[in-house]
Amino acid sequence: MRVVSRSRLLVFLVTAICAHNLAFCLKSSSDPDEPSNSTYHSTVSEVRLVFFATENNRPVQDLQKDDFAVIDDERVIRTFRSFSRTTALKLDLIVLFDSSDSVLPNFKQEMSAVMQLVSEWPRNSEDDLSVLSFSGTETHAVCAGDCRRSLTADQVDSSPKGGTTPLFDALDTATSLLSKRRQPDVLPVIILFSDGDDTVSKDSFGRMLKKTLASEVQVYAVDVNATAPSNGSATLQKVAEDSGGRYFHSGDGATKIFSEVINDLHSERIVTYALPQSSSDFHSVRILPTHNLNLQFRSRRGYYDPSNSTH
Repeated sequence: MRVVSRSRLLVFLVTAICAHNLAFCLKSSSDPDEPSNSTYHSTVSEVRLVFFATENNRPVQDLQKDDFAVIDDERVIRTFRSFSRTTALKLDLIVLFDSSDSVLPNFKQEMSAVMQLVSEWPRNSEDDLSVLSFSGTETHAVCAGDCRRSLTADQVDSSPKGGTTPLFDALDTATSLLSKRRQPDVLPVIILFSDGDDTVSKDSFGRMLKKTLASEVQVYAVDVNATAPSNGSATLQKVAEDSGGRYFHSGDGATKIFSEVINDLHSERIVTYALPQSSSDFHSVRILPTHNLNLQFRSRRGYYDPSNSTH
């Protein structure tokens, strides 16, 4: 008698079980949001959305999952696979500062704010905090790893200065670094200090923003313009708000800015749900209150289909 291999025997047993209880096999692999006549698959792509909830400009501490609904490409999502806070998660944080010609008149104030942010960062001791600068045509590594302990004023002062402003390329570089070392339990964040002007980047604003959204990186932008808001200010605001971060002006004061950033990262929520069907690779996203209309929500404005490997 021919001997049946273990792998073939296992396939036979699984097939026999499914044939005996077809309903169980379908139910275990289905998406609860899909209609009953849908085709079932063994795996379903999942959307992970990081967001903030406030009421009267204060973080909401006791938010429940039935207090909100996600509008994903105009489809209302109320059934979530998970809902949690992010306080136990680690951060992979890059502080990215502009050292080009246009910011040199305010460079000392900018560097003072960067040093204060790094030295006073209160998050998890396992957070990674790196510092990069950009000027000329390049992005420069100032400090990597645990910069809270190792960054010095001399390192900042000795970083390259002057020349043109490769803002979009620098954001692309920082996003690529965060994406390469991305882990499921780590949140990628960029805190950007700049006037928002770009004079030399190879990358376009649109491609940079698309990559930022696809990588789920949150950008907090600190506008170092000394004068009234400019076109560069609008650029910073767009990148920050579309990614789910926030825009600040340096005139708000370093202490207030850092306090609000830290409060944000302590009050973030994460919700996951099954990827809805869409005719587009890009899904627009909004979060709306279901009971308390005073609640306000902030998240990235959309995402690219995670089941599409090109994104």
